[in-house]
Amino acid sequence: MRRTLPTAEEAVAILRSRKTRPPHRTPPPAGKALNGLVKALDDKYGAGPAALQGRWKEIVGENLARRTEPVKIIKSRTGEGGTLELRVDGPMATLIQHQAAEITARLDLILGKGVVTKLRIVQGPVKAPVAAAKPGRRRKPPLDAATEASLETSLKDQPEGPLKAALLKLGREVLRGAR
Repeated sequence: MRRTLPTAEEAVAILRSRKTRPPHRTPPPAGKALNGLVKALDDKYGAGPAALQGRWKEIVGENLARRTEPVKIIKSRTGEGGTLELRVDGPMATLIQHQAAEITARLDLILGKGVVTKLRIVQGPVKAPVAAAKPGRRRKPPLDAATEASLETSLKDQPEGPLKAALLKLGREVLRGAR
């Protein structure tokens, strides 16, 4: 037996009696969902060398920061102080050995007393440190019309081409620097 379609009034009554689905909600961002887990892991295991990367120049100084980088912090099995593994560029290893006590004392100030008690030096290539944003070079103002004209008249005997263009460019830079 075939079922007939409901009338308009019956359709309205059916739709009123049924519950509709709630609107679809997008899931929260992964960072927000994992924030509690990451915080718990950070509290349990510490921030590791990532916490040192940004402040490494403060800890060891600019000269050593260019030639060393913290790789990882190795926790000891006994729970007492850990070991910081440092990647060192070539002959700087000897200098780091001599300054180990001073470096661990500075690490105590940043990470907390006894977090790092030893340094493990590994020789290898060091990534270039992230340079601070350098202020942009200021462009020198163009030459005034009289100076530009005198430069062009001094080169009027030269044939047109790349040599004349290079001489004009050189002349402009020299005259700008003389100001």
